[in-house]
Amino acid sequence: MKTIYAAFALSIASFAFSQKNLERVEPAFWWKGMKNPELQILVYGKEVANNEITLSDGIQIKDIRKVDNPNYVFITVNTNEINVPKFAIDIKKGKKNMGSYTYELKQRNPGSADRESFTSKDLMYLIMPDRFANGDEKNDSRPELTEKADRSLPNGRHGGDLRGIINNLDYIQNLGATAVWLTPVNEDNEKVYSYHGYAQTDLYKIDARYGTNEDYKTLSQELNKRKMMLVMDYVTNHWGGSHWMIKDLPSKDWIHWFHEGEKGFKRSNYKTTTQFDTNASEIDKTYALDGWFDTTMPDINQKNPLVLKYLIQNAIWWIEYAELGGFRVDTYPYNDKDAMAKWAKAITDEYPKFNIVGETWLYTAAQIAAWQKNSKIGAIENYNSNLPSVMDFMLFENMPKALKEKESWDKGMIRIYDSFTSDFLYPDINNTLVFFENHDTERWNEIFNANPDAYKMALTLISTVRGIPQIYYGSEIGMRGDKKTGGDADIRRDFPGGWKSDTQNAFNPSAQTAEQKEFFRFTQKLLNWRKGKDVIHHGKTKNFVPQDGVFVYFRYNEKESVMVIINNNEKDQTLDLKRFAESLNGFTKGKEIISDKEISLQNTMSIPAKTPFIIELEK
Repeated sequence: MKTIYAAFALSIASFAFSQKNLERVEPAFWWKGMKNPELQILVYGKEVANNEITLSDGIQIKDIRKVDNPNYVFITVNTNEINVPKFAIDIKKGKKNMGSYTYELKQRNPGSADRESFTSKDLMYLIMPDRFANGDEKNDSRPELTEKADRSLPNGRHGGDLRGIINNLDYIQNLGATAVWLTPVNEDNEKVYSYHGYAQTDLYKIDARYGTNEDYKTLSQELNKRKMMLVMDYVTNHWGGSHWMIKDLPSKDWIHWFHEGEKGFKRSNYKTTTQFDTNASEIDKTYALDGWFDTTMPDINQKNPLVLKYLIQNAIWWIEYAELGGFRVDTYPYNDKDAMAKWAKAITDEYPKFNIVGETWLYTAAQIAAWQKNSKIGAIENYNSNLPSVMDFMLFENMPKALKEKESWDKGMIRIYDSFTSDFLYPDINNTLVFFENHDTERWNEIFNANPDAYKMALTLISTVRGIPQIYYGSEIGMRGDKKTGGDADIRRDFPGGWKSDTQNAFNPSAQTAEQKEFFRFTQKLLNWRKGKDVIHHGKTKNFVPQDGVFVYFRYNEKESVMVIINNNEKDQTLDLKRFAESLNGFTKGKEIISDKEISLQNTMSIPAKTPFIIELEK
């Protein structure tokens, strides 16, 4: 019999295949001691359903499900009832052995269920791995994967990988980040435009052009050693058209299939507001939720119980295997919301502290807040998402407008203030992700022509308000990118110094240009200051309505108080400090944390044009 390795690079000792018509088993192994002991095992092979499936060591199959496609069988076992570390899954036809698989139940790491996750004390650094750093040139192209590396193609594979990130962890840590969010690194074997990773073709395997499953785990462990964490970008809504299961569907209802479309395709109308619109038409809701995100991304049907169980187990498998510190979930409102509530609950039942932030790309606080766990807005329709965290797209949308517009009654910095007046709608406002750009948006430094003043004001804001700040790789050195004319590739440029042939290495602060240094040093000082400031992580907020383009707010608790001033005015401004007496009561001076200068808080204070101040108040 022919012995083969499983789909990902782990040792053959972990699981042994004896294959005739047995090709895949997923998940390939599991763990003892899970809160939910029920395990659904997918067994895949040619007409495997037409054979008898038995387990060794007297282990009982609790349930066996067959689907339209005879190449699949789903078996369920109770892991609490299994008292051996390994057992065989045998495929037989009469007395003939058609295949066998050695299944392993591993021991969990101590404290795994109680793992810490990202919170408002963290700063999340977002990386698109293909564009960050190439640490292993040997894996740039792989014979088993279709698209080859070609750095001359803006939308092609450029060779960045996990080893490149590992090699630059000192840079990320010194910058002040504590959590690293990678865009998807699972296998994406589409013919072209596969570098972004959102059309995954194997949910249990790291794309070989990034490295191996072991490399991914190593990255997570290296981060953990630094008291940092790895956040996985998880995609529940769609898979790639070249996914092995899409090419041989277990059942037609595994995906959303439109008979009028070519190969079942019907593009989403992207109107996810229909999820909570009590007056929405059925056709609009159907096209929003069941329509495909793109031609190469078939829409997954989470209502199918087998699909939902597959997604739950895959998510838990990665958390446990790679020692993850959180999820960011792509296109969250495009999924079936009831199924996703079960998905989120199953994960957080296993890991009570585990944080999951959904990409809730909506523009009003009410629409965004409805997706957060225990939302009173969601409760209007008797809905609880069980999703711990959401992304503050309302603040994101208002920030560039606020800094570019001429001040008036409803324009300019008042937009920032208005973004915070809806905070009462969120059940957990500190557990929201705040940002001014990401891998899908226009680069902030493009919008503001790489003006360090605009960057400093934006970074100051997200770093000192409620929530979890997130920045995008390269912004800390002034990187630009024009989405309007250059498309997504231009906002995902290669980080200078990530490739041996690069003429400059911006990972080395001493090699940065003067302009890069200004961005970097401000970022580094602010983010490292933020690390130890509980008053910023969990403190209360006092907002003062902006005047003359100046927004002032205070973050405070019983021990300390911080005054934040953002002057977006073209001219220097003098503040009458009497206006802030309720928050300045008893404080006579302070230290501005970027300049390290002492500030007097007597009567008036001058602040330069286009400048942020962060003042630790002192009595």
